[in-house]
Amino acid sequence: MPPPVGSLLWRSLRAYQIYGANTEVGKTVFTTILCKAAAEFWKPEKTTYLKPVSTGPLNEADDYHIGRFTSDVSPHTLFQYDLAVSPHIAAGVSNKFVPSDESLLSKIHAFASERAAQGPGWLFVETAGGVHSPGPMGNTQADMYMPLRLPVVLIGDSKLGGISQTISSYESLKMRGYDVEAVMLFQEDKYQNYLYLTDYFAERHGIPVKSLAAPPERQESIILDRSHMQDYYEVACTDTTTREILEHLDTRHQQRILRLESMAEAAHKQIWYPFTQQKHLPADKITVIDSARGDYFQTLSPAPGAESGQALLNPSFDGSASWWTQGLGHADPQLTLAAAYAAGRYGHVMFAEAVHEPALALAEKLLKGMNNPRLTRVFFSDNGSTGAEVAVKMALRAARLRYGWDTSSKLGILGLKGSYHGDTIGAMDCAEPGTFNEKVEWYEGKGHWLDYPTVVCRDGEWVVELPADLREHLGNGGQKFETLSHVFNVKHREDRGESQKYEAYIVETLKKLQQKGHRFGALMLEPVVLGAGGMMLVDPLFQRTLVSVVRQHPELFGTAECTASEGDETTWTGLPVIFDEVFTGLYRLGRFSAASFLGVHPDISVHAKLLTGGLVPLCTTLASESIFEAFESDDKSDALLHGHSYTAHAVGCQVAIESVGEMQKMDARGDWAWAKKASSTPGAKLTEGEGVWSVWSNEFVDFVSQRQSVDGIWALGSVLAIHMRSEDGAAGYKSNAARDLQAALLRGVEEEGTKWNVHSRVLGNVLYLMTGQKTSEESVRKVQSLLSRALKA
Repeated sequence: MPPPVGSLLWRSLRAYQIYGANTEVGKTVFTTILCKAAAEFWKPEKTTYLKPVSTGPLNEADDYHIGRFTSDVSPHTLFQYDLAVSPHIAAGVSNKFVPSDESLLSKIHAFASERAAQGPGWLFVETAGGVHSPGPMGNTQADMYMPLRLPVVLIGDSKLGGISQTISSYESLKMRGYDVEAVMLFQEDKYQNYLYLTDYFAERHGIPVKSLAAPPERQESIILDRSHMQDYYEVACTDTTTREILEHLDTRHQQRILRLESMAEAAHKQIWYPFTQQKHLPADKITVIDSARGDYFQTLSPAPGAESGQALLNPSFDGSASWWTQGLGHADPQLTLAAAYAAGRYGHVMFAEAVHEPALALAEKLLKGMNNPRLTRVFFSDNGSTGAEVAVKMALRAARLRYGWDTSSKLGILGLKGSYHGDTIGAMDCAEPGTFNEKVEWYEGKGHWLDYPTVVCRDGEWVVELPADLREHLGNGGQKFETLSHVFNVKHREDRGESQKYEAYIVETLKKLQQKGHRFGALMLEPVVLGAGGMMLVDPLFQRTLVSVVRQHPELFGTAECTASEGDETTWTGLPVIFDEVFTGLYRLGRFSAASFLGVHPDISVHAKLLTGGLVPLCTTLASESIFEAFESDDKSDALLHGHSYTAHAVGCQVAIESVGEMQKMDARGDWAWAKKASSTPGAKLTEGEGVWSVWSNEFVDFVSQRQSVDGIWALGSVLAIHMRSEDGAAGYKSNAARDLQAALLRGVEEEGTKWNVHSRVLGNVLYLMTGQKTSEESVRKVQSLLSRALKA
């Protein structure tokens, strides 16, 4: 497996990509001028030309043209196909090797790395055709070359219609995160496109536009034609315009490096970081991210040094999926286009008593995808914490009205220890006292949080283990299971009577709380996995039983008759049940909704993170009609008085439609079949639980579970959590047991001349990693290999 591709940036190798606004705009002519002038003006530095993919006869190839008219330039082509058509057609009908996009990028990176090692100079990489001309595999060049993040010289179109074509090409590149550093085109007297484009780009974008005289007309005599072109190049490469462009490109190159290398120190002085004790964060430990694409950041090398041949940027696998948000990968063009469309059509429009298509379409998509007969309404907010607060407001009102409590009644939340629902004050009050809130002056934990059994793989066995308090109540040390699928076969386990002890413990606890005068307004759970609380995989049977007990025993919470009609699956009973799926929902664990693992339907469900694939903030709180009706009144003050200026932000809604829709298509197409196969158990025949799978292979999980330094591991969907043993006895968020493993991943490895590492986060003694939903099997196996080496050390 080749290493991941890094961006092309070296200290003294000025590398630029030449894009054309169209075919036949003079891209090769301008590249020849730039190469010839750079070789002349920057002697004795070396100037190199690279054509990744070329089509047509060899004697008409662009590298042949460069070599014919320059004497000090080194021209190269990586893949040459004989037919003079689009690369995807030429490659398809040839008998030659057709590289994948990843293979092509790796070869470009290897070529540029070798060139950088030879000393300072210039590298010009010329594309084929226009911005969106396809590469060998059919993907457009604008998308295909994105990981290289080369700054661009755009060759404009001087012909009729060229103004529109040039601006459209620029916008396509800009929308994909390219830095267009200059525009060049011919001076065409008839259309004078260069005059309009010079003003347009200078005024709107601050980009220089330089124009040169068009080359001479083609001559029938080959000798005469070459002579005229030679004379043209001699004049063009000494033109002050050409010199100005090269000096501009040189300056921009140096400015980019200077800015990158000064960012950490500037950030250290000016930025206040989240979840960070900055007293222990020196500037040299701040990660400088130049760009991101797919699963990887491009990060500044921690010790760039002064050597011109040392790459300044290295690929870093985004091991936290950028704090749990990435679904389709960084800089996904599909999501970017959706955002641009909504921004161009709406910008932001106020949402109170109004509607727009993105909001309505998203509401419909989510309600249908949840397949929950209770949920009928969608409330929009901007992040998971506020979405959780909205859910609590909904539930408390419904419970107060149902049980006839007055507004002075103090209502609490029933939940699990270690729960985390966000950092706003109301969301913090829904969690027990702990590291995240114990020193927050306004914190008032309102509720009761139960202990619970957890699931880990230890020494090759899946174990449901009980904390000390539960062992006293349940009288055993837990259970062992052959596979994780058996753990999640909750209906089968329930039928075998495994839930009875759970039920007795829960009922006993709730009775004691009632006797003490506690009043609860909601049961609030993170289904299956408690995220920030320590990546705890909860026994799904326990959560299923907890929901059932709450719904079947309304007498434990109030005195009114609160049972639903027989067969009614839409009206809440006992307490409104809130599922916080901000982390676990929308395919993070392999399914649209994590609630499906438990086989129960919540009355309120909160969704964010993967909702927009990490592109923009957005949250939705879904509720049942019986919850909604609690706010219906003739008095406006009885309404749900909650909102944000950016409620139902059109850009976020449109991106969410694309993000959720694409993941649904991936599921339907079987895009995760490789992962399901790798995590399946041969011969296992279950009536339920077949949907329990992980991108992390069974063999890898088994290997890690048997390391002496590992206390337990679990993997589900895209998430992997490794619980490390703590030598000093410290536990939870304050432990440093996972720091050494995190440091080993950050050191990374060098493969085939490319350094890469894994950027990860820890929660005390837990190191967790997660992929995006589009992460390839190859990438997962590479990360597994690096982890395995680190754990062997």
